[in-house]
Amino acid sequence: MALRKTAIAVPADVLVEVDRVARSRGESRSGFITRVLRLALRARRDADVTRRLDALFTDPSVGRVQRRITHELGRVAVDWADEHW
Repeated sequence: MALRKTAIAVPADVLVEVDRVARSRGESRSGFITRVLRLALRARRDADVTRRLDALFTDPSVGRVQRRITHELGRVAVDWADEHW
């Protein structure tokens, strides 16, 4: 993985805490910050997906389709309750 150096300004108290936590985890400052940034980016992506799904499922037509499909699947479903595996 190609690495690029960058300079950022971080409040001293935050940097002290970053160094403390990184040290306690056996990570370098750079490794810790990279991991935290990756987690933040993933959380943002996950939040975007959740927002899109929420918007999709608030659409009444989608709810109607889902109920119809559920009903149809329920009619052809197999009751496995009596099966002995």
